[in-house]
Formats: sequence, structure tokens, C-alpha cells
Amino acid sequence: MAASIRTLALKVLSDSTRNIHHVSRCRIRHLCCRARIAGCRGYSDSTEGRSTHFGFQTVPEEEKAEKVYKVFESVAKKYDVMNDAMSLGIHRLWKDTLLHIMNPQPGLRLLDTAGGTGDISFRFLEYTRSMYDRQQRLKAKSHQTPSWQDIANHYVSDEAGCPQSRAVVCDINKEMLKVGKQRAEKAGITTGLSWVVGDAEELPFDDDQFDIYTIAFGIRNVTHIEQALQEAFRVLKPGGRFMCLEFSKVTNPLLARLYDAYSFQMIPVLGEVIAGDWKSYQYLVESIRKFPDQETFKEMIEDAGFFCVQYFNLTGGIVAIHSGFKL
Repeated sequence: MAASIRTLALKVLSDSTRNIHHVSRCRIRHLCCRARIAGCRGYSDSTEGRSTHFGFQTVPEEEKAEKVYKVFESVAKKYDVMNDAMSLGIHRLWKDTLLHIMNPQPGLRLLDTAGGTGDISFRFLEYTRSMYDRQQRLKAKSHQTPSWQDIANHYVSDEAGCPQSRAVVCDINKEMLKVGKQRAEKAGITTGLSWVVGDAEELPFDDDQFDIYTIAFGIRNVTHIEQALQEAFRVLKPGGRFMCLEFSKVTNPLLARLYDAYSFQMIPVLGEVIAGDWKSYQYLVESIRKFPDQETFKEMIEDAGFFCVQYFNLTGGIVAIHSGFKL
């Protein structure tokens, strides 16, 4: 599995990124992590008196979620436009790469956590439909001179139709979901997609429900990353896959200096000009610097109970894709 993922990732990224770091070591973690996960829905530890970061600010834990909510409530209508402006459109390649590495098959169920305006879910449904069409074309080529039985089987399979892939976009912010629903309507996406208001730290789903869990540019905004990872583990089916696309640690010193200069000097300005909101995009830049580096985050995913955890650096480590499995 690790070898096939590495080969696929190298093929996909050859034109868009030159620095892919693939960590393929599968490390067996302590069984005690399962015990922690079993009780993850009953989080009873009080957050009163504890502090955390909100960008470079230190704030009480109970205040961070509200502050993050206000950030995304403020930028929701311009969120997709700003993504294009800030990344010069490269975020589209990063998300496409996530799907190619995921390589989902028709009929799977995706939970797109912190899914916001639906980018990952839209790609997932399109990818699985394209995969089904490709499988049908290959099947047709293999039966150039079909027998009567092949023809009968073909009609039966046509009646059954494409296995229904399903995507659930789950986000705590109602304004982001509202924009996502409007995008889906404009794109004519009416089947296989649902929208749920929910907190990544306490997901409103039963155990063992999803084949794939994704969180793209969202996990750095949660107050307790470990708690969100445990929830991801809980809702995945055995054999399910966790995938996270997130800003990370730039590996090249020269690129890091250029990236810092661009981030702090240009992104808040773009936020003010395009979205009328300097502070929200200042927070975005600062939150990226507070997020754990690739190796630290990999260990956090392993501690949550996932196996065969690996990551891929994209665009010199500006972002990274982390992947793990629930066995």
C-alpha cells in the first residue's frame, strides 16, 4: 500500500511540486490509546482556567472556538476567492493531489470535516463518478465480442447503476455551509451530498460510519487537536482512512524566508482589499506558524490510534498531506 501510494503521489506531483517527503514507516502504538479513544465522547475535563493560542495571542480555551467561528463567519462569502488570491490558485492543485492520493472507489462514504464550502466533497463525488465511468469503459473493451450471457449481465449491471458514493460536509460554521450549499446548487450537485452542522471535537455521528475522513485546512483551527483526531478515529470504519491537508513547515530555508515575507506582508493586505477583513487573515497567517510540524503531527495521529501513518510535503512543505488507517 505504501509503495503504491508513493508511486501515485510522485506521478501526480511531478508537474506541481518537487519536494515530496514520504514517510512510510508503520509504527505499532500502545494499546492504551484505544482505551483513550473509547471514552472520547465523554470529554469531561474542564477547560476553565486553561489557555491556548489564537494566532499569536494567548486566550482562554473556552474563548478560542468563538473567536474562530467569528473569523470564518466574517470571511465565508469571500472564502473561495481569497483562497485563489492567496495561493495564486495552487490550492486547487493541492486538493486535486489529495484526491489522487486518496484514490477513492465508487460506493464509499466520506466525512469532510471542517468542509466549509465543499471543495473536497465536490472533488470526491466527481472523482468516484469518473472512476466508475473508467471501470465501465475498461470492462467494455474486455468484451469486444460479447456472448449472450455477457450482454445479459451488462443489462443487469446497467439497471443497478453506479454504486452511490456519499459525502457529508460537516462544519461548525453555518455561514460556510450556506455558501457551500449555494455552490452545490449552481454546480448541479444534487445527489450523494449532505450538509451537517457539527464540531470536529465532538462529531454528531455514531461509531464506525465512514470509509474516509478528510479535514482540509481546518484542524489547526480546533482548540484540542488530539480530541479531533480521536473523534476521526471513532467515526471511521475498521479499515477506514484518515487524510489531512494542512499548512505545515517549509523545508527549504530560502523558500521559508520568502514565504514568511509573503505571508505577513501580503496576505493580510489581500484580506483587507478583497474581503474587507485584515484581522481574520492575520490570524490565518499566525495560526499556520503555531501548527505542529510534519513529524510532530504524524506522532499525534499515531497516538490517536492510527496505523501506517505517512505524510507528503507539497510545494516545499508549505502544505503537507498526512494519511493513516484505522485497523
